[in-house]
Amino acid sequence: MQQFLEIRRGLVKQYPNIILLYRMGDFYETFFEDAVEINRLLGITLTSRGKTVPVPLAGVPYMTLDSYLARLVKAGKAVGIVEQQGDSTTNKGAVPRKLVRIVTPGTLTESELLPSKADAALLALEPPLGKKAPEWSIVSLVLSSGAFKAMSVAEEELAGEIARIAPKEILVPDSIREKAQAIASGALVTPLPDWHFDPEHGAEQLRHHFQMESLDAWAVSEKPGILAAAGAVLGYVSQTQIESMPHIRPLVLEESSRFVGLDAATRRNLELTESLRSGGGPTLLSTIDHCLTAMGSRMLRGWITQPMRAPEVPRERHRAVGELVGDSEKCEELAAALRPLPDLERIASRIALGSVRPRELAGLRDALPQLSKLSKAAAGCSSGLLKAAAPVLEPPQELSETLERALLPEPAVTLRDGEVIADAFSDELRQLRSLRDHAGDFLTELEAREKQRTGIPNLRVEYNRVTGYFIEVTRGQADRVPADYRRRQTLKNVERFVTPELKGWEDKAIAARERSVQLERELYEGLVRSCSAWVERLTEASEAAASIDALLSLARHARDMEWTEPELSGQSGIVIRGARHPVVEKAIEHYVANDCELVPGRRLLVITGPNMGGKSTYMRSVALIALLALAGSWVPAQSARIGPIDRILTRIGASDDLAGGKSTFMVEMVEAAAILHQASSRSLVLMDEIGRGTSTFDGLSLAAAIARELADRIRSYTLFATHFFELTQLSQSCAEVANVHVRAIQSSGRVVFLHEVREGPASQSYGIAVAQLAGVPQRVIREARSTLRELEERSRLSGDQPDLFSSPGAGAQDEAPDDEGEDAEAQAALRLRDEIAALDPDSLTPRDALARLYALIELARGGKSA
Repeated sequence: MQQFLEIRRGLVKQYPNIILLYRMGDFYETFFEDAVEINRLLGITLTSRGKTVPVPLAGVPYMTLDSYLARLVKAGKAVGIVEQQGDSTTNKGAVPRKLVRIVTPGTLTESELLPSKADAALLALEPPLGKKAPEWSIVSLVLSSGAFKAMSVAEEELAGEIARIAPKEILVPDSIREKAQAIASGALVTPLPDWHFDPEHGAEQLRHHFQMESLDAWAVSEKPGILAAAGAVLGYVSQTQIESMPHIRPLVLEESSRFVGLDAATRRNLELTESLRSGGGPTLLSTIDHCLTAMGSRMLRGWITQPMRAPEVPRERHRAVGELVGDSEKCEELAAALRPLPDLERIASRIALGSVRPRELAGLRDALPQLSKLSKAAAGCSSGLLKAAAPVLEPPQELSETLERALLPEPAVTLRDGEVIADAFSDELRQLRSLRDHAGDFLTELEAREKQRTGIPNLRVEYNRVTGYFIEVTRGQADRVPADYRRRQTLKNVERFVTPELKGWEDKAIAARERSVQLERELYEGLVRSCSAWVERLTEASEAAASIDALLSLARHARDMEWTEPELSGQSGIVIRGARHPVVEKAIEHYVANDCELVPGRRLLVITGPNMGGKSTYMRSVALIALLALAGSWVPAQSARIGPIDRILTRIGASDDLAGGKSTFMVEMVEAAAILHQASSRSLVLMDEIGRGTSTFDGLSLAAAIARELADRIRSYTLFATHFFELTQLSQSCAEVANVHVRAIQSSGRVVFLHEVREGPASQSYGIAVAQLAGVPQRVIREARSTLRELEERSRLSGDQPDLFSSPGAGAQDEAPDDEGEDAEAQAALRLRDEIAALDPDSLTPRDALARLYALIELARGGKSA
C-alpha cells in the first residue's frame, strides 16, 4: 500500500481523473476511490481488506485487461498501468513495482483498443500568438501509425479542421479550456498548464527527438504556434508512454487550402462516415468500402474525408481506378496478394514501442512474401500510381530471414507462455529446453533402476508443483528403502523420499526451466529491437498496400454499380448528367437519375416540390458526386464535369441544441451564418428549407435575402430547396437564379412522387397528401382541405398572401356595409389592436395565454369583451 500511495501521489495532480491498475500476481487491483469508481463504471465486484481501516478493493484479471481498458478509456478515464518488476517467488518483501504507461483516448496503440477502420489521433491546439502567429496552430499525432502533421488555420475554419481530423483527445492550454470544449466535436479535452505550450522548448524537443540541428527543412522555424503545439504533443506522449517512445515520423506541414473545406455540419449532413439515424445506417464510406485490409479502409476513409482541391492527385486515382475497372485479372492478382496481409501499419508501430506480440511478429513474417507478390503485381500495371507502389512494397530480405530463423512456426500468444523462439535461433535455449523437456525419460529410467535396486515393485517416481520431484513408496514397503533415501513427506498411505541423484537432477531441471524462460524473453526483446530498424520501411510499405487496397475497393464498386470517370475541369461550374445518390441507389430497385447544371449565369437553383419528393436526396447526390470526384473515385452519373471547388457547405434538416441553449431556428440561423461567412465563388452550397423555423413573413424574408446574397454577392454554386413559392420569382430579378422542381402527380386524392427534376417552379406542395400518407386521421385531412380551399379563395380575391391567423369564415359579405357598420368595424378593429398591444406575453402562464387567445378570437368575431 505504501508503494501504491507513493505512485498515486505523483500522478493525481496532473491526471485528476486517473485510475491506477496495480499489478498483483494474476490481477490488476484498484484501491480506495479507484475501486469505487471501477465498480460504478464496469460493475466489477467491490470488496475490502483490513479490519481497523477497511480498504475498498476491486480487481480485473491480467489476461482480460484489454477489454476493461477499452471500456475505461471510452468513459473518458486516464488509466495508469503499474507492473511488477521482479519475480514474486524469489523476492523477499514487497515486489518492486513501477508505472510503465498511462493510457488515454489519444495515446492508444493496442489493436484491441482501436477501431480497426479508423485512427485515434492526439491533437494539440495553440491559440493565436499575435502578429507573428495570427492563426490557430494545430498539431496531430496518430501513435498507431506515427503520422505527425501540423497546420495553421483561421478561427472560422478551426471547427471544420477538428472535425476533419476527428481526434480522440485534444491537448489545450488551461487558459482556453472552455473555448476548446465548445469545438471539441466529442473528443476528450485535456487541459495542460500553459507553460507546456512553449515555442522554444517545443523547438528543442523536436530537434532532440529527430536528432536535427535545424528545423528549416520542415518550414516551421518561424511558426511559434506550431512549435508550441508540437512540443506539447511530444511532452505528453513522453509522459504517458514512460520509457517506450513510439515511432514518430517527421513533422509534415500541411496547408488547409489543399483540402476541400467540409465543416462539421456538412460531414454530418452528407453522412460521410456516420449515419444521421440514431440506430445507425449506411454511410458513404460503408457503401463504397470493399477493402480487404483494415489499413486499406483507413486509407479510403482519409480520401473521403479529405477531398483535394488541386486536381492532380484525384486524376491519378481516377486513372488507376480506370485501369482496374477494365482489367479483372489484374484486380484478382492484386486482391490475392492483399487478402492475407495483417495490419502492417499497427504492427510496425508496436515494434517501435516494443509492445509487439509474438503472434503479430509471426503474422509479419508470413506477410512479407505476400508483399513481394503484391509488388510484382503492381509493377505490371500501367497506371503511374500503381506502378510507383511496386518498389516501396518490396520487403527487406534481411528482416524476412531474421523472422524465419527466430520464430517458431506457431508461437504462443504471449511471451509469458514461452514457446516463441525457435530452437535453432540459440544453442543455449535448445539445450535448456532439452533438459526441461526430457524429464519424462529421465524419470522413467530412474524409476526402473530404483525398482530393480530396492526390489519394491510399486515404487513410483513423481512430480508436483508443491513438493517437486520425489520417490513414492507405500507405507507397507517403507522398511525396504535404501539408506540413501531421505524422507521428504509422510502421507496417510505413502511415504515420499528424495535421493541425492534425484535432488541434483531436480535443481538442474528447475534451473533449466527458469533460465529458458528468462533467456527466451531476452532473445525476444533483442529480436524486437533488431526489427525496429525496419519500422520506417514497413510503414511506407503498409501505406502503399493500403493505397492499392483503397483503389481496388473503388474500382470494384465502380464496376458493380456502373459508375463513370468524372472530368476535373479548370472551367468553373458543375455539370452532371444522370446523377444518382451513391447510398440511396443501393437501397432501392429503381433509381430516377437527374441532371444538374450549375454554371456562371445559373449559379443558384431554387428547388421546389413536395415533401418526400426527393429534393434533399437530389441535393446530396450532387454534393457527394463532387466530393467523390475530388477524392479520386469514379462517380454515380452518366457524366460529370466538376470545376474548382474550395468548400462544400450544407444547411439541411432540423435539429436543436437544448444543452447549448439553442432552439431549432437558432441552430438553423447559426449554420446559415457560418455558410455566408465561409462561402466563396468556388463553393458548393446546399440550403434546405431555410427560414421555416419562424413566422411566414420572417422566414420568407430571410430566405429571400440569403438566396440573393449567395447568388448576387458571394456568387457560390447553390442548390436552394424551399416551400416558399414566392422565391421562384427571384429568377425574374436575379440573373444567376433558375427554377427547377421535383415532379409529383396527384390522382384520386393521393400523391405519386416521380422523383424527376424538371425545369421551372412546382405548381403545389402536396403537403396535405403527404400528411395523409403519414397516417394523419381522415377527419383532420378533410378539415385541412376545407381550410386550404377557403384560404386559396381569399388569396385569389384579395391578391395578397392570406392572413393565417384570421378566421377562415370571415370572408367577403353579400352586401356592402353601411356607414354605421363601417364605424362599428373601425372601432372594433381599434379595440382589438389596443387589447393585443396591452398584452405582456412574458408574464402569462400557458393557461392564461390560451384564455386570452380565445377572448381575442371572440372579440374579433364581434364579441363584447376580451
